Amino acid sequence: MRTKYRLGIDAGGTFTDFVLAVDTGEVKLYKSLSTPAGPTKAIENGLALIAADLGVSASEIVSNCDLCINGTTVGLNALIQHKGAKVGLICTAGHEDSIEIRLGHKEDGYRYDPEYPAAVMLVPRYLRKGIRERVISTGAIHTPMVEDDVRAACRHFLAEGVETVAISFVWSVINPAHERRAAEMVRDMMPGTVLTVGSELYPQIREYTRTSTAVTNAYLAPILRKYVAAVDTYFRQLGAKNPVRYFQSNGGLAVGQVMSDRSVYAINSGPASAPQAGLFVCEPFGKKNVITVDMGGTSFDITLVKDGVTNINKNIDFLRYRIGVPMIQVETLGAGGGSIGWIDSMGLLQMGPQSAGASPGPACYGQGGAEPTVSDANLVLGYLNPGGLLGGTFPLDKSKAEAAIRTRIAEPLGLTLERAAYGMFTIVNSNMVNGIRRVSVERGYDPRDFVLVCAGGATGAHITALAREMGIDTVIVPKLASGLCAYGQIISDVKYNYMATSPMRLEDEASAVKIEQLFRQIEAGGIAHLEADGFTHETIDIKRSLDMRYVGQVHECTVDIGNFVIDGQSLDQVKEAFHKRHEELYTYSERHNAVEIVNIEATLFGRVEKPKPQHLDTGTAIRKSLKNGWSKLVPGGGGLKDAIKATRPLIFSADGKAIEAPVYDGSRLGAGDKFAGPAVIEEVTTTIVIEPGWSVEPHASGSYLITRDV
Repeated sequence: MRTKYRLGIDAGGTFTDFVLAVDTGEVKLYKSLSTPAGPTKAIENGLALIAADLGVSASEIVSNCDLCINGTTVGLNALIQHKGAKVGLICTAGHEDSIEIRLGHKEDGYRYDPEYPAAVMLVPRYLRKGIRERVISTGAIHTPMVEDDVRAACRHFLAEGVETVAISFVWSVINPAHERRAAEMVRDMMPGTVLTVGSELYPQIREYTRTSTAVTNAYLAPILRKYVAAVDTYFRQLGAKNPVRYFQSNGGLAVGQVMSDRSVYAINSGPASAPQAGLFVCEPFGKKNVITVDMGGTSFDITLVKDGVTNINKNIDFLRYRIGVPMIQVETLGAGGGSIGWIDSMGLLQMGPQSAGASPGPACYGQGGAEPTVSDANLVLGYLNPGGLLGGTFPLDKSKAEAAIRTRIAEPLGLTLERAAYGMFTIVNSNMVNGIRRVSVERGYDPRDFVLVCAGGATGAHITALAREMGIDTVIVPKLASGLCAYGQIISDVKYNYMATSPMRLEDEASAVKIEQLFRQIEAGGIAHLEADGFTHETIDIKRSLDMRYVGQVHECTVDIGNFVIDGQSLDQVKEAFHKRHEELYTYSERHNAVEIVNIEATLFGRVEKPKPQHLDTGTAIRKSLKNGWSKLVPGGGGLKDAIKATRPLIFSADGKAIEAPVYDGSRLGAGDKFAGPAVIEEVTTTIVIEPGWSVEPHASGSYLITRDV
């Protein structure tokens, strides 16, 4: 770190997390309620907590930060709630309905379900305007663009109050002349309108994917621009000496202008930092196969890292919209602490995806919620402290939790209260296990080869149960679990993806030279961007990949090829990399068959200096931030006996029978204080449940190492 502080901010739906790394190696975690209506208000409140804890002003903190990093769910929430901007689409005449036809089928899993409803279109039919023009696959202009059609579209958009326009023509990635001219006309007739040009945002073959990506970007761009402008202005007013960085869905940082122009990269901004954080907390244990799980109030996010490499998705249906740009694979499902238990028409118990949210919240919150939730079940099972959460500052009402479960679940199903609560716990765990299988087993990975990393405030109560179901023997729970994504931001690099289309067979040296020239062309732009951002040649890394297929195949696969020069001598190396990747994905290769390239991609990294190895002081920092005037906690290492604060009956089986188990104060546990379950560890922002058959050892790096007993 070049200055005293580095600040990571993760704006979630309920809480905004703040992780502050100090140049001494100390890491502090703070939380404030999120304020969706005014994004900077939550940041202001969080900085006030930090300032009160450190005894300095917010301005002094910000001006002494080498990086202030913001991860946000603004784009994700807008897409989920369909609260984006009013979009107009300019496309090739006859292709107005490609985003609705969607290649002729529904998403995987629903393809043959006649009752599955159609997706809500981000551009209604009356705002899709076809332009008479046509470029063919060679790049030749078959039909010149009729400019009066573009003018008519602009006049229509102006009359309808369109805020943002997407342009996507057929084969524009081969010859973008028509798109560029149409963009000039839109800028001239609709000044101030946010514009997305498909061949610039996603210069890859596949018209539907490119159009859908451009439309999604246009839908989110005005919202992200407003958000970025508000955050940037706020930090400048506080004296920030460096631009605010924003976390992207591709797993890297970017300046605000990039996030405004390429808003589609902000969709999974929050959970996309989890893999980097998971790898970091596993480094002291020498683990590079990591599954990170993050359970919050409404959702459960899962990411996977194999051999230190994160799963990256391209060309996927995300929230029912096809997105082409690279995104960290995050499996998200409606399984959080607020997920509601209910009985379906067949009399079966279900959990979620509907959630009680933060308002009214679970019944045990005592804020008017009457539906039984995961948190209510965990309270009845003894996992949560009846005295309250967040160090006792957030009280819980066990009687209301019991009443909700008894009347809505237990009595209708003829179960005891305890058995009903355990049933709710088991079913939500089953939902989460299915999600973990989707990112592991269904992608050819054996989850038993991985460690499970706990993130999020609610995950700790379920973590050993999830590991048991998956056959995973090692679990790591960092003390910063509830703010792990914010921590992942401050240890991440700047990252940009640059793409181009290059349809050709890999036959001779001439084709290899052409590909190398195209790579150098797109990389030059990325290097110039990073150098303008303050990075030097020594701090810039480049990774290359190719979308390849056998001649005659319909779909291609992405092949990472490192960063070697592609020429006649390395051509066989490129082909061999494709054959091996094809075998990994499909169990066979066709080395006798010709190979062709469809698209190319260069990923450029600006390496950011990492903070010093962490030395955590989360208990003191968080408790002060939640309730001023609390006395400093006793440091860890006082012995296991001193760390036991109480005992509590815990339920670990379907018969509803309880086991009396110790409850440990996490702030009093020191490195090497090993003990066995059943037990509960209470940290200020999370509760960790240790089932029988598991052992715990606090580690000096600030994490709990939990292992299955042999």
